Amino acid sequence: MNKLLKLSSFALAVVLLASCGLRRGPQGDLVGVDDRPEYNAQEVPYGMVPCPGGTFHMGQADQDIAASMANLNKQVTISGFYMDETEITNNEYRQFIQVMMEDSLDVLGEEFVMTQLYPDTTVWVKDFSYHMGDPLMEYYFSHPAFDDYPVVGVDWFAAKYFSDWRTKLKNAANAEDGRAPMPKFRLPTEAEWEYAARGGRDMSVFPWGGPYLRNGKGCLLANFKPGRGDYYSDGFSYTAPVAQYFPNDFGLYDMAGNVAEWCEDAYYDASVPVVWDLNPVYNDDNEPRKVIRGGSWKDIAYFLETGTRNFEYQDSARSFVGFRNAMIYLGRSSGREFR
Repeated sequence: MNKLLKLSSFALAVVLLASCGLRRGPQGDLVGVDDRPEYNAQEVPYGMVPCPGGTFHMGQADQDIAASMANLNKQVTISGFYMDETEITNNEYRQFIQVMMEDSLDVLGEEFVMTQLYPDTTVWVKDFSYHMGDPLMEYYFSHPAFDDYPVVGVDWFAAKYFSDWRTKLKNAANAEDGRAPMPKFRLPTEAEWEYAARGGRDMSVFPWGGPYLRNGKGCLLANFKPGRGDYYSDGFSYTAPVAQYFPNDFGLYDMAGNVAEWCEDAYYDASVPVVWDLNPVYNDDNEPRKVIRGGSWKDIAYFLETGTRNFEYQDSARSFVGFRNAMIYLGRSSGREFR
């Protein structure tokens, strides 16, 4: 009897000691690392919209007028990602320039900031012969009247530098709040851009789905050049403020017209059969041509088509080329998290 009482007392003592925290969990077991940053689900970045993953037919959705054979149809799969709702605006880019001028001059030097990062406003004069571009050269980036217009005069390198800065800006704030870092802001791949432009409408010619450039009321659906010498029928002679036309089914504005947009990929005529059919991208550091997509305010409708490929040289800033950012979605995408 005394032996049973002693055993019972010992068992009770063990339970009490364990409950007091003297036993600190599994011993010698694989339990992972403690004190990890808080992470519940990836937040939708400010100013971005979700693009759920899916499979689509990448490539020309209409007649290849130029007979370039550079964009044959190919079925590919894209993982879920986020993309900026609109093109990066003058005022958003001005925030970047202001930080560079205030905090980074000692490291980068004023010459680098002003020649490599600051928008080249002279493009409004240099891009077109015998054209009175002086007013836009003087006011387009500096005047508040153009704050909500897409930034132009930024080359591929500057767009990537902006993306890196934006990543650091966001993750510095996350670190202060004890939250896990966000994935990188970056330029979208060409495949991501085309998938986003279609907005879930496979083989659609334009982002709005139909093959026509006007709606039922006769209004043009994008900012482009609808006819010879006609730049104003869409309501704007040059660029338009972002989000002036209807978005596509993903909620993205100006995926056709306004300004063409830089993509991550190097341009190669035969890249479509070369790249993989899952999250394809064509990288080539020795290729100075980089993909631009979407057409612009000075382009005819052909360049607005979702499947039309075009390029610009990576160190060339233009009055008709801007950009927007993308961000990968971390984790398996069921589509429900994008609702």
